[in-house]
Amino acid sequence: MSSYQDDEEGVGFDGNPSSFPKEFGYGFDGDNDVSLSTGEHKPRILLMGLRRSGKSSIQKVVFHKMSPNETLFLESTNKIVKDDINNSSFVQFQIWDFPGQIDFIDSTFDSDTIFGGCGALVFVIDAQDDYGEALNKLNLTVTKAYKVNPNIKFEVFIHKVDGLGDDFKMESQRDIHQRATDDLNDAGLDKIHLSFHLTSIYDHSIFEAFSKVVQKLIPQLPILENLLNILNTNSAIEKSFLFDVVSKIYIATDSTPVDMQSYELCCDMIDVVIDVSWIYGIKEEQQEATAFDEQSSSLIKLNNGTVLYLREVNRFLALVCILREDNFDRKGIIDSNFLSLRGAIQQVFELRNKPQPSSMLTAPGSPIMTNGGGTITPQPLPSPISNETS
Repeated sequence: MSSYQDDEEGVGFDGNPSSFPKEFGYGFDGDNDVSLSTGEHKPRILLMGLRRSGKSSIQKVVFHKMSPNETLFLESTNKIVKDDINNSSFVQFQIWDFPGQIDFIDSTFDSDTIFGGCGALVFVIDAQDDYGEALNKLNLTVTKAYKVNPNIKFEVFIHKVDGLGDDFKMESQRDIHQRATDDLNDAGLDKIHLSFHLTSIYDHSIFEAFSKVVQKLIPQLPILENLLNILNTNSAIEKSFLFDVVSKIYIATDSTPVDMQSYELCCDMIDVVIDVSWIYGIKEEQQEATAFDEQSSSLIKLNNGTVLYLREVNRFLALVCILREDNFDRKGIIDSNFLSLRGAIQQVFELRNKPQPSSMLTAPGSPIMTNGGGTITPQPLPSPISNETS
């Protein structure tokens, strides 16, 4: 049975997570982590929608490893719940979960404070319910937010689609997209762009949707995509993801289209690595050891001739590659290229940690411009060794 509820208190989940133990959460702890300067403002993601639309369930499942079935016991949100997400230097933001009954007309609602520092606004619509009222609330919310902050990224999650047929899903998405866009055009706000996602907490669709939301808040995304493209070209890799291992959000991937099945395989691989590491990878005397460290790596060969290869980038980031088994014969070259990639990503971390008064990032393939005036030109990764010399 599928059920979606909203929670009441802004406290961390204290049940049994699916893969990560409770202590393996977000936060900086270790030499390999590069945190933002304390004075830098973190991006803010707002979760909005009608009551019982599933906002808090999304937050708990994605960022607190709550089992989808346990969201049955969440109570309705009756106040703004703020959740500070502190992970790798590319995944740092705040999530504000708003109660569904919030009134934008109320004089006590400070629109400037709430929307002024917002990076993205996620509006959740229950696809299993009549969404007429939700569309009216969406139009009011987007209109109010855009007037305060035109730079907000607007994302619409058409949620709870797990119980719907494929045809009904697509029809609902088309109808919601058309009606929401028409409402904005009628209001003279045709410049506002809404992105729509079909989501459910019972599969990986919610993780993929949140991945795309978070990526829009990462100014270094073009650089990361360019580095992954270089890795793929020189290592005969078909697809590569840079994953946040805690939430299974991918913060970057190469320029080829994302196949949902491939993404699900990579997520399952991360779960396997963490679960097995907690059982066999930690010695009794290692009191403060984590299941994911600099020695973490994994290789899975599928029966269709495909290889999944995982390597640790830093404490919270992992590179997961998909390639043909025939191309994995040159594993030494792939590992050498990976070390070059990890070094380049570390340089991006270090440069971001410097004071940055304005954004000067360039398009993929161009020199990486930093706000401090430094320049890094992405160097080609080592070329694969030919068969004759390998």
